[in-house]
Amino acid sequence: AAPAGAVSFGVKYTEGVSVEVACRGQAEVRSAPSSGTRWPLDEGTVLMFSMSRASTEVNDNKVTVSFYAEGGQPINQAGVFLTGIGISLDVDADRDGVVEKNNPNKASWTWGPEGHGAILLVSCDKERP
Repeated sequence: AAPAGAVSFGVKYTEGVSVEVACRGQAEVRSAPSSGTRWPLDEGTVLMFSMSRASTEVNDNKVTVSFYAEGGQPINQAGVFLTGIGISLDVDADRDGVVEKNNPNKASWTWGPEGHGAILLVSCDKERP
């Protein structure tokens, strides 16, 4: 998706975003600083970003990628607005009929009438071809 003539790119992002860059030929993935670093635009270079926390409002985080020509002249920019959504599975972990958000038994499961932990039934059949 880089414009013609681009040889490197830089990334800027807001505080709620995590950004990593993986370059071809390197086994490690490096965290990208929020500005100032330029990365070579090689085939196999991957830019990964994710939200590190839930958003407080829609589109409250942004990633901007700047593309540069040989010699460092800016060519163009691309931007993405992000909204992080928090998901939590709240369960009746102690099986007393009350769903509690922070029950300590959510992380474990014990069988039997004195047991604890959620019983989750999942429908894994194929209902539509």
